[in-house]
Amino acid sequence: MPRDRVLAIIQAGGAGGRMDVLTRERAKPALPFLGVFQLVDLPLSNLTHSGVNEVWLSVQFQGGTLEEQVANGRPWDLDRSRGGLRLLMPEEGTGSLDEEGFAKGNADELFRIRDQIATFAPDVVLVMSADHVYRLDYADVVETHRRAGAECTVVTTEVPVEEASNHATVETDGDGLVTGFDYKPEEPTTGTIATEVFAYDPVVLVQVLEELHRELGADSDAGDSGLEDFGDHLLPRLVERGRTHAHALDGYWRDLGQPHLYLRAHHEFLTDDQDVLGHADWPILTRQPQRGPARLLDGADVVDSLVSPGATVAGVVRRSVLGPGVVVEAGAEVHDSVVFRDSVVRGGAQVHWSIVDTHCEIRPDARVGEAGVAGTDDSDVVTLVGRGSTVGDGVSLAAGSRLEPGSTA
Repeated sequence: MPRDRVLAIIQAGGAGGRMDVLTRERAKPALPFLGVFQLVDLPLSNLTHSGVNEVWLSVQFQGGTLEEQVANGRPWDLDRSRGGLRLLMPEEGTGSLDEEGFAKGNADELFRIRDQIATFAPDVVLVMSADHVYRLDYADVVETHRRAGAECTVVTTEVPVEEASNHATVETDGDGLVTGFDYKPEEPTTGTIATEVFAYDPVVLVQVLEELHRELGADSDAGDSGLEDFGDHLLPRLVERGRTHAHALDGYWRDLGQPHLYLRAHHEFLTDDQDVLGHADWPILTRQPQRGPARLLDGADVVDSLVSPGATVAGVVRRSVLGPGVVVEAGAEVHDSVVFRDSVVRGGAQVHWSIVDTHCEIRPDARVGEAGVAGTDDSDVVTLVGRGSTVGDGVSLAAGSRLEPGSTA
């Protein structure tokens, strides 16, 4: 049997407002993960290992930060003359107001590129977000989709019911047919949620996108197709059609789209690979500059932490992730935090439950964040220090503070 021709579309998202100062100057998928990766590395690596080599990366915000990171697809063997990685940027002068420019949601984004999808004419369109962490063979999803004769296949996972209101919940019958779909319900009745990985019949996808636009566009503002996000209209309509199926992801899956969730995921990897890392035949591929070995100097006290190449530690580090080139001087302490590359924590400074961006300096005796605030449960208590910022000598930033990029406190 000939192999399905699969087109993968990675939706790299818009301004990433929930990550606040960390995404003022970068696309959210360019955020570091575990010090040595970027979020976009996860779907690109999964696609490469799944044998999918037609990949479109759709960027709606700060595309240059992501373009540099993906390096034309070289780390994933996607820099090729036929197929490979293609970056999709917002365009003007290509169609009507509701077909060009910046998308108003991920379903709206698909509407704007529907003609390109139709021209490409794949057998299956795989669509995924770029701010989730998981390991998945997409070939298994395509097989589920093909065997079911589905118009849409939704990859699902399980979360505590009390957390399901942040996602789209999914109900199925005994054969995997999706019978119920509720987008961010206030009172969820199930912990089965959509992981934001979908397989579509491309003909049906384009047809339904155009159908919804005819119904919704007239009541929308100029430049807005009315489709919004996938859970607002697209998936409910496909579920109504009766040929949407579920594919269960049994392993680790996390959404990293909010500061507390970002910290929580990093905590979960401090002492365990979570069946995502450590697979010789399924490595996370990335583009990273070469660095020398990390140095733990006399007096360094490091427990349950990840220390990236080029880092130098002479102080205390507890349950934290240090990016490449980070310096923690003698007398400094970093607890329950993530510090991005080439930032410095000077002697006497303390960092708790914080995310510190690149090229920051935490000056002597400064206090960033507060101990004991349980920052994996509440974004409002996670302290964020934007790129290239300085926290001055003896300055204290309270739990939940936000320091804009390039500023001084």
